[in-house]
Amino acid sequence: MMFRVPFVFAQTPRNTSTYEQFRGYFLLIAALAFLPFASFAQKTPAKGANSPQTTSPQPANEAELLQSGPMLGYSQMREVALWVQTKQAAKVKFVYFDATNATVRYETDEITTRKEDAFTAKLLATEVEAGRTYTYELYINGKNIPRPYPMQFQTLKNWLFRTDPPNIKIALGSCFYVNDPPYDRAGRAYGSDYEIFTTMHKMRPDMMLWLGDNVYTREADVGSRTGILKRYTTTRSLPELQPFLASTHHYAIWDDHDFGPNDGDRSYVGKNMTLDAFKLFWANPHYGAMNQPGITGQAEWGDVHFFFLDNRYHRSPNDRKTGKRELLGEWQVEWLIDALSNSKATFKIIAIGGQVLNPMAVYENYAIYPEELKKLLDLIEKEGIRGVIFVTGDRHHTELTKLDRAGTYPLHDFTISSLTAGSNPGAITEANTLRVPNTFVGEHNFAIFEVTGAQRDRTLKCTVYNVSGKEMWSYSLKGNDLREPQKPREEKPKDEKKEEKKDEKK
Repeated sequence: MMFRVPFVFAQTPRNTSTYEQFRGYFLLIAALAFLPFASFAQKTPAKGANSPQTTSPQPANEAELLQSGPMLGYSQMREVALWVQTKQAAKVKFVYFDATNATVRYETDEITTRKEDAFTAKLLATEVEAGRTYTYELYINGKNIPRPYPMQFQTLKNWLFRTDPPNIKIALGSCFYVNDPPYDRAGRAYGSDYEIFTTMHKMRPDMMLWLGDNVYTREADVGSRTGILKRYTTTRSLPELQPFLASTHHYAIWDDHDFGPNDGDRSYVGKNMTLDAFKLFWANPHYGAMNQPGITGQAEWGDVHFFFLDNRYHRSPNDRKTGKRELLGEWQVEWLIDALSNSKATFKIIAIGGQVLNPMAVYENYAIYPEELKKLLDLIEKEGIRGVIFVTGDRHHTELTKLDRAGTYPLHDFTISSLTAGSNPGAITEANTLRVPNTFVGEHNFAIFEVTGAQRDRTLKCTVYNVSGKEMWSYSLKGNDLREPQKPREEKPKDEKKEEKKDEKK
C-alpha cells in the first residue's frame, strides 16, 4: 500500500510575505521527495517475531508439520494421556468422541509445541467414562490431520465388586534400535526387522510395556540435551512404528541405552537430561517415588498391577570395589515391598531392565549385586506376597527363568529381547541353570501376555512370537498357583468329636 500524504492547496492571501510563500513551496517539494521512501518502508517487513524464517522453509500444509505420533499413553477410568510431536512450533489438540456416538465431541486443551521440549506435547482426554472406546482426531494449527490407520483409545473398566475382571492383552519387548549411519559404528547395520511393529499392531494388544533400551543413545548424543532429544526423535519417527503407537496404550521403563552411556550408573552426569527426555517422550502415569527422582512408578490394568523399577538412576557402578553395592537402592526396595504388600491384584508384574533370577553373575544381571537381590527375594517371601512375576529385557535373547522356592510358589522371570537390535543366539550356551527348557529364542521377537478367566480362576498365558508372527513358545500360569499352599486343616481325634457332640446335646 502506498503511503499517502494529504495536501490542501489554498490561495495565498495577499498579505502573505515572500518568506512565508517560499517556505510553503519548500515544504511541498520536501514531501514529494519523501514519497518513494515512505512506500518502501510499507513494503519491507520489520525484523522480529513475526518475520518469516528464511532459513526454515514453511511446510506446504499442516500434515507436513507432524513429526511422530500420535501415541496413546496411560489409561485410567476417567482420564487418558495422548502424545504427539511436531517438526516446529505448532498448536496441537485432540478431538475425541465415543465410538458409538460421533455426534457428541470433546476436545483436549490446545497447546503450542516448543523447541526446548523437542516439539512434543502430552494432552489429557478428561471427558471420558470408564469402560468405553473412543475415536480421536489430531488437529495441528486448527486443521484435522487424518492418518491412514485406526485412531482409537480405551478407558479402564470399572469392574471391581461388579463383575469378573476383563480379559487383557499385553505386548512386551525391549531393545529397539533404529539405524542412523552417520552416528552408527562401522560395519554391519545393528538394527533390522522393523516390520515387527506391523506384526504387533495386527495383534491389537490393549497395552505395550517397553522393557528398556527403547532408544539407543550414541556416543555423540549422551553429552548434550540436543543430542539426546534428536536421538529420541529419530527413533520415535520410524514409519513402521506409527500405527502401533496410535492404537495401543504405551508404558515404559528404561535400561542403560535410554538412560545414557552403555552400562550407565548413578555417576552419569547427564542423567537429569535423559530423565527429562524420558518424561517428554513417554506418557506414564507418574515418574519417581518417595520423593526420589527417576522412572520408578506403577500402573494397573484390570486385575494386573505393574511395578516399574529404575535400575539405573541410583545404581552403584558395576566395578566399584568399596562401599555399598546397590542396583535399586534401599529406598526403592522398601517402596516396592510396600506397594506389593498393598496390592490386591491377581498378577503383580515387576518390570526392570536387567535379568533378576538368572543365577549367572555376568554382564549386568542382578546376580552381580547378590546382597541386594537376596534381600529383595527374602522380603517377598517373608511378606507372603502372592502373584509376583518379573519381566525383563537387556540380554538380546528371550528366555524364561524359574526359581523354585521351598514351602511357597516358584518365581518366574520372563526375559523378552530383542525387538530390532542385534540378537544374540550364542547366549544359548550360557549356563543359566534355571532356564525353562525350550524357551530360548535368539532372533528378533516379542511377547503377548493374555490374562483371561473368571475372577477366582485367572490365567496368564505368555506367547512369544518372531518378526513374522510365528509362535516360538508359550507358557501359562494360574493365579491360584502363585500363592503359598494352604495348610490342610488338622483333623481332631474321634474322642474329641464325641465329646463336642455330647456338649451340643446338653
